Amino acid sequence: MSRLLHVAAAQCGPISRETPRSQVVARRIEQMREARALGCRLIVFPECALGAFFPHWYVDDPVELDAWYEPDMPGHETQPLFDEAARLGIGFYLGYAELSVEAGRPHRYNAAVLVDDAGRMVGKYRKIHLPGHVEHRPQNPFQNLEQRYFEFGDRPFRAYRAFDGVVGMCICNDRRWPETYRLLGLAGAEMILCGYNTPDVIPEHPEIERLAEFQNKLAMQAGAYQSASWVVGVAKAGVEEGVSQIGGTSIIAPSGEIVATASTRDDELITYECDLEMAADYHRLYNFERNRRTEHYGPLVSQRGPTPPPLRND
Repeated sequence: MSRLLHVAAAQCGPISRETPRSQVVARRIEQMREARALGCRLIVFPECALGAFFPHWYVDDPVELDAWYEPDMPGHETQPLFDEAARLGIGFYLGYAELSVEAGRPHRYNAAVLVDDAGRMVGKYRKIHLPGHVEHRPQNPFQNLEQRYFEFGDRPFRAYRAFDGVVGMCICNDRRWPETYRLLGLAGAEMILCGYNTPDVIPEHPEIERLAEFQNKLAMQAGAYQSASWVVGVAKAGVEEGVSQIGGTSIIAPSGEIVATASTRDDELITYECDLEMAADYHRLYNFERNRRTEHYGPLVSQRGPTPPPLRND
């Protein structure tokens, strides 16, 4: 029997550095309303969807920097998203910059929340695979200071029972790592949600810039197939504060096939009626618990030597 979940992937065009948070939230609500009018029960927004992607520039004023983070979720400016979700009866995934005070100390994470169609928080994830660098690189056309502005996520990959299925979350660079999909697949995820901000310029490795969009979809398609899950990958796209970012927002079936994809680098909504039972069928086909043979994989061998520079800049 089918278990259909009509999903909207809400690609977002550029956001100006000066745009107030309230205006961005209003823009996200408009996409939410459009998705609900099309019959969707879940809408997926990008990574750090509430403003411009500030790790792309150097900020040395702590007050200016902290203005990019959300100390509460929901907070005063984001509560309308939750209220509208409950009013419309639609759930959402939202990426944002989180400022959390724990044991009296501030911690900053690249985070995402999953909210159900009654406006209730289902789960939170903090990005584990942070790309980029810590030091300011003024010679580059833009920065990627995620490792300066965020801590590595302190929570494991988890799958949550929601929307009559099992849903997992990851963020941006996580989608390039096989461990992300392996762990979520083993947790039983039938759908994996992922928002990203990915430049199509790679200052340290211009030779692979032509592959940016290809490798983005390649990683998600392979991950969908190998984890037996639907994957919904959603971009912040277009030229934002001088940084050109890929689009390629896609909904991908457990077969690895792309069933819907964006055609622009602006605000664009794509939708698809995903059958979660298809993921369950693939899970039964692979039967990870029975057919994985970890006892034969052998130990990991550490190869010591110089660490190469990171290939990705997203």
